[in-house]
Amino acid sequence: MAYVTIDGQKYEKELIDLATAHTTGRGEGKIAKDEAADLLKSASDGPGVTDTEMATLNYIRNNFEFTDAAASYFDGEIGGLKRA
Repeated sequence: MAYVTIDGQKYEKELIDLATAHTTGRGEGKIAKDEAADLLKSASDGPGVTDTEMATLNYIRNNFEFTDAAASYFDGEIGGLKRA
């Protein structure tokens, strides 16, 4: 597992890279609902979501733009993720 430190906080690099990929290149520069689902799925790839993965998801939510549909979906799903 690779990590990146931003402002003194450790985040999961894979999730940050995935969010960056979803907001660059073609498209509107916002995370869409299916892309938000990709992020949640990636964070849930183990026996549960770790504290670092949860911090990373919260960082992404606060620092990347989401479509309205993606924001509603992400906000509704994040609380129900199984914690490690």
